Order: sequence, then structure tokens, then C-alpha cells
Amino acid sequence: MTPKVVLAVVVALALGLLGGLSLSRTGEDDHPGDRSVAAGFARDMQTHHDQAVEMSWIIYDRTDDRLVRSLAYDIARTQSHQSGQMAGWLQVWGLAPTGPGQPMDWMKGLGHDHGTEATELGEDGLMPGMATQEEITRLEGLRGKRAEVYYLQLMIRHHKAGVPMAEAARDSSDNTAVETLASSIIKSQTTEVETMTTMLEERGAKPLAD
Repeated sequence: MTPKVVLAVVVALALGLLGGLSLSRTGEDDHPGDRSVAAGFARDMQTHHDQAVEMSWIIYDRTDDRLVRSLAYDIARTQSHQSGQMAGWLQVWGLAPTGPGQPMDWMKGLGHDHGTEATELGEDGLMPGMATQEEITRLEGLRGKRAEVYYLQLMIRHHKAGVPMAEAARDSSDNTAVETLASSIIKSQTTEVETMTTMLEERGAKPLAD
């Protein structure tokens, strides 16, 4: 990660720990277990968010377009804060940053109507929607309109895969704080996908094929 991303993560972790401590005083009496939906969501969505932050800071430095930079800044700041919040929860719950089993295991068997593609890992072990290292490297090498288009394509795919995760947590976590954050993620990322799709159309491009 770049120094800018590292700094953002450190700040977010500090804010998240404070938020987690506040949660421990005012929220749930029983902490989620290691294999719970709440813990799985906090771990996997944190990883998902961290990559969105990384990609957003990359494009922020590679375009002069005001609207793209504003979007990227908002995504980076919002998801960095949410990532820190989830890290804080795990500390308060007494759970490790990584859990047993594979990513997305917590979503299996919930009966959520999103199909198996919502939980299947890629051949490289990445969660749905995550960019590969080759894609990150390509984004880093682009500038201007080409960088904008590729960022929007990667982020639309990223957001679309994050929404089912948040929906599963909202519906099955049995934790008020998790449900509240998940609902916020669903709303913001759905709106951002619509915005980014319009921005792509304005640039004569389309989202990446599924």
C-alpha cells in the first residue's frame, strides 16, 4: 500500500477502536463468536473496503477530473472510516483480525437469494468483486480518461459484490451495530454504482462483463 493508504488505515483503526469501545459500553451485551455472521462480515468487508480505499487513492492522483476525484475521495474517506470501525469491533469482541475457514464462509447456508457466485472465491482466492494484483498494477499505470474509465469499471464491480455481503449481514447478524452499518453500506454503494455507471456512459464505456 502507498504511504497515503497506510496513513488512512492507521487513522481509521484508531477511530474504529474508539467506536468499538463506545459500542462495548452502550451496545450488545453478548459479543459475537468467532464463526458468527457479525465476525465474518467485519473481517471480510474490512478487506473489501481496504482495497476500495487503495484504488480510490490511486485514481485520485492520476486524473484532474473534479467529479472523479470527488467521488474517489468520498469513497476513500467513508470506507476507511468504516473499515476502522469494523476493526474496532473485532478488538472489543476479543476476536482476531482473521478467522477460521475461508473468506465468505459466514455467508454460506444463510439462504440468501444471491446465488452461489456471491460466496465463491476466485481462482486466486480473492472474494467476489476484488481486483487482482494485475488489475491494480494496470490502474497504477494509466492516466487521465483511461484511468478514470478503468477505475469506474473496477469500482462498479467491487461495489456490486459488496452489496450482497452487506445484505446478508443486515438480515442475519443479530447485532444492531452490524445491521446499522450494513444498511448504510447497501444504500451508499447502490447509489454510487448508479452514479459511476452514468459517469462511464459519459465516457463512452460500459461496466466490465460479469
